[in-house]
Amino acid sequence: VQLQASGGGLVQPGGSLRLSCAASGNIFNNLVMGWYRQAPGKQRELVADITNAGSTRYADSVKGRFTISRQGAANTVYLQMDGLKFDDTAVYYCKAEIITTDQPMGVPPTDYWGQGTQVTVSS
Repeated sequence: VQLQASGGGLVQPGGSLRLSCAASGNIFNNLVMGWYRQAPGKQRELVADITNAGSTRYADSVKGRFTISRQGAANTVYLQMDGLKFDDTAVYYCKAEIITTDQPMGVPPTDYWGQGTQVTVSS
């Protein structure tokens, strides 16, 4: 399984960016897809995630500004980021909790991570 993320970049405060992440490989069930971020000197933190049933959760710091969505058939997740702030600067990582086609019954899903994409908010 591979996760390919894209869409990062440099943006001014108040601006917008859209991140995309596509999962590919021997996927049987892609249970949860989400975005995490890690700023310099800080721990990686959840930004938002979405289940294959459409349930979402967001970090308090991004509620009302970021929107996560998912194209299930394509195993793709998007993060629309509006009203970006300096504190949103970080490397953003895509994560998916996946059961593969060759995974034995009853085995929990495996976490897969994308390569990270830099988001920089600067004036």
